Amino acid sequence: MTTHTIPEGYREDRKGRLVQESQIAAIDLARDQLVGELINGARKLHQQMAEFRGTAFGDIAAFVQLSAEQYGATIGGDKGNVTLMSYDGRFKIVRAVQDSIQFDERLQAAKALIDECLNDWTEGSRAELRTLVNNAFRVDNDGSIKTGEVLSLRRLKFDDPRWTQAMAAISDAVTVVGSKTYVRFYERDAQGQYQPISLDIAAVKHV
Repeated sequence: MTTHTIPEGYREDRKGRLVQESQIAAIDLARDQLVGELINGARKLHQQMAEFRGTAFGDIAAFVQLSAEQYGATIGGDKGNVTLMSYDGRFKIVRAVQDSIQFDERLQAAKALIDECLNDWTEGSRAELRTLVNNAFRVDNDGSIKTGEVLSLRRLKFDDPRWTQAMAAISDAVTVVGSKTYVRFYERDAQGQYQPISLDIAAVKHV
C-alpha cells in the first residue's frame, strides 16, 4: 500500500517506480480505475458486514438474556447454540458454536484396544468394521486425524469390555483447542425448506 505522496501526473508501478501518466497506455489507466473503484466498494461492503455481524451477535445475546430473565435466570456470555424463528416461521436465524478439537496421547491407547478387539474377532463380518476403523484413524493431507470419523466410532456398541474402554479413551482424549461462533440466516421457500441467505459474495446470485 502506498504511504508516500505521488507527484501529480504520475503513477507508481508494481516495482515502486514513478511513471508519467502520459506514458501509460489508456487500457492500463482504465484497468487501474476499475480496480480502484471495485476495491473501494468491497472495502465499504466489508465494513458494513463487520458492523452487521457485531450487531447481530449483540442483539441475539441480548434477546437470549431477555428471554432467560422471564424465568429469573442469568446466562453468562454469548455462547451456545440458539435458533430464533419469526412469528410466521418464514425466517430463521441460527447462532452456532463450532469447537475445534484435537486428540491427546490417549487416542493411541484407544487404537491399541480396538486393534486387540479386531484381532480377536475372527468372524468374516468384522472385515467391514476393520476397514471402518482404519479409515477413521487415517490422517488427512496435513497429517491430522479426522476427528469426526474417530468420534463416530462411539456410536458402535459391542459387549467386549475392551471396546467399551477404547470408546471411553477416545472421549477422554478429546481436547477443545478453540471455538468459533457463527450466525446464519434462512428463509423458507415455496416447498417449505429453509434456504440460507448467503452473505458470501461468491454465493450471491447475480441480479
